[in-house]
Parts: sequence; C-alpha cells; structure tokens
Amino acid sequence: MPRSRSTRLTGAAGRRTPGPAGGRAPAPDGPGARRRAGPTAALDLALQGGGSHGAFTWGALDRLIEDDGIPIAGVSGTSAGALNAAVMASGWAQGGRAGAREALRAFWLDVAGQGACFGSPATGWPHVFGINPFAGLGPAALDAGPVFAWLQPFLRAFSPYQFNPFDLNPLREVVQRHVQPAALREGPLELFVTATAVRTGQPRVFQRTDLSIDALLASACLPQLFRAVVVDGEPYWDGGYSGNPAIWPLIYETDALDVLLVRINPLVRPDTPDTADEIADRVNEITFNAGLVSEMRAIAFVQRLVHEGRLAEGAYKDLRLHMVADDEGLAPLHPSSKLNTDRAFLERLHALGREAAARWLRRHRADIGRRATLDPAATFLAPRRVETAR
Repeated sequence: MPRSRSTRLTGAAGRRTPGPAGGRAPAPDGPGARRRAGPTAALDLALQGGGSHGAFTWGALDRLIEDDGIPIAGVSGTSAGALNAAVMASGWAQGGRAGAREALRAFWLDVAGQGACFGSPATGWPHVFGINPFAGLGPAALDAGPVFAWLQPFLRAFSPYQFNPFDLNPLREVVQRHVQPAALREGPLELFVTATAVRTGQPRVFQRTDLSIDALLASACLPQLFRAVVVDGEPYWDGGYSGNPAIWPLIYETDALDVLLVRINPLVRPDTPDTADEIADRVNEITFNAGLVSEMRAIAFVQRLVHEGRLAEGAYKDLRLHMVADDEGLAPLHPSSKLNTDRAFLERLHALGREAAARWLRRHRADIGRRATLDPAATFLAPRRVETAR
C-alpha cells in the first residue's frame, strides 16, 4: 500500500505511540502466557463488527492490552468494533492500559443491563413498554424464542421509520456514558471509525478529530432496525457494508507495519441456508466480509510486488499481518445471537476472545516487528474447503 506523507519518514514528527501505562494486570492465562519480553514494534488493531459478538473482541483486547510490552499505535473499527475502539481509547486517555480495560468491562456490562442495544427486534421496547422479551435467554440464539419468530415477518413488512417513529436507540445512552470525544482527541491512540454513506454507498472514516457519538451510532446502524444516522447533513448506515473493518486508514495514517485483525465473522458456513431468515443472515455475513476480502486482495498484491522487487524501495508499506479469531467457538452460534445481550452470553464471548488472544500471544508475540503470521492470500483468497455439517 502506498505510504502517506507521514509514513514516508521514519518516526514522523507529531505522532505519538503509546507506551506502558496503568497498573499491573491480574493473573496470567496459564503457564508462560505472559511472555514479558522487552517492548516490541508498535501494533495497529483492526476490529470487526458483529453486534453482541463484539464481546469476543472485548475479551481479545482485554488480553492484548494487559501486556504492557506491546505498544498500540492505532485502532480501526466498524460497528461493534468501532464501539470497542472508542471505549478503549477513552479509557486509555484517562487511565492508561488499566483504564482501557476497566472502560471496556464497564461498557459491556452496561450493554447487558440495557437490553436491546444491538438491534434486537424489540428495539425501543424497554423504553416504551418497560419490557424486554428476550431477557433471560442466556447463551441461546434468539431464533429459539417464539417472540423472535413472530417479529420476523413484522420487520420485513415495516421499516424503522414506521415501527420506531420516535427514533429510540437504547445504544445512544450507553455510548454517551462510556465515550468522551474530548478525551479521544487528547489521548495517545489514533482512531478510525467507518460508516457507510447511504446516498453514495461510499465509506466515511471518522478520526478522533471529528469523531462524535452520532458517528459511532452511524457505524453501528443496521438499516432494518434503526433509522439512518445523520452526521454533517449526510445519512449513514452500518460501516460493515463498506469496510469491516477498514484497513487502509491504518496504512496511510500510522507508522506501524504490524496490523492485528480481530475477526469475528465466519468466512465459511458448512450448510446451505434454506429458510428466509437463514438466507438473509448469510447474505449479510457475505456482504459484511466482502470489503475486508477486497482489501486483503489489494494487500496481497502489493506484498507480492514488494517481495519481487518490482516497486521502489520504501514507497509502499510491506505490512506484517496477524489475526486473532476463533471459528470453532463462534461459527456454531446462530446469527441471531448477535442480537443477544444477556450478561452470561457476553461474558462467555469475552472468555472466548481472551483465550484466543492468549493463544496468539503464546505462539506469536515474538513475531511482532519481525514477520507476518497471517497470509492474506491463503486465508481470504484461496479456495476454501467446506465440510458439510452432520
């Protein structure tokens, strides 16, 4: 990828790379998990969206940032990934690494207490009727409940402009409690949040200088469940339609060469969907992965040209890509579970994400600044073998 003006120079003036901050973290995740080597090269983070499955990313971040030997330079996020990024950056600005971890935990527990933050079909019901028909479902997929099944034809027949005339969004109050835009502007982390312009279909990447609560809500706005969020006179929908997450802002706007993707959306489903709901869910998954796959194709192409010596030395970044994921843990979850904000379910996802990050650190922490541990061509572009579920 071509270098920006700042990345053509080594250690561009004015860019701050956060170093160790905050207090000691709690007990490690098993023998040898906290390999405290000296400070490594700076790391950028790219965080996918996926509704309440973003709690997996919470767990991954919780484990990554407790290692104070890994400097974090920038974070790019979409939808739930954007919320994780903004909450983490707010906490970091005010209390270092420990503050970031505390902020993430407080945010997700608030989500659990609020109810329909990620567009449950009962969006707005806790405010209007004092009822959340999905409370107590725990880790179960919402499609197992009769209310969910009853609401599906309702949602296909009416838009949020009709069934939510007062434009109620339970997520707004939660985000306002946990994100301080002023702190983001003063904090050490570069921040990039993607939303999709409704009228042009193009991505807009908000940075910490222009990031607002509305911009975060726009990045997490599913149009089937929420009205478009207007920012600067332009209506926006979920950023996943145009970049989930966007990698290119990290390429152009930070000096780091190591980029760690936290992926939560499955690339492969073993079975062919055959109900209307399953078809719609799979279409959404494919759509929300398409932007990432396209960026990985471009990155792989540039990497090949760089390695073949066909590009001027220093003109393009030769990224070192890494990935934290857990398809075995997340893929079996029904897509409707992305709407489930039950505390037990969110904490289960947090545990999965934390363990996935711990595994990656045990295997690859020493590779940061030295070599890539993710081959974008092999992971995202090569034909995938699919084993039919039994």
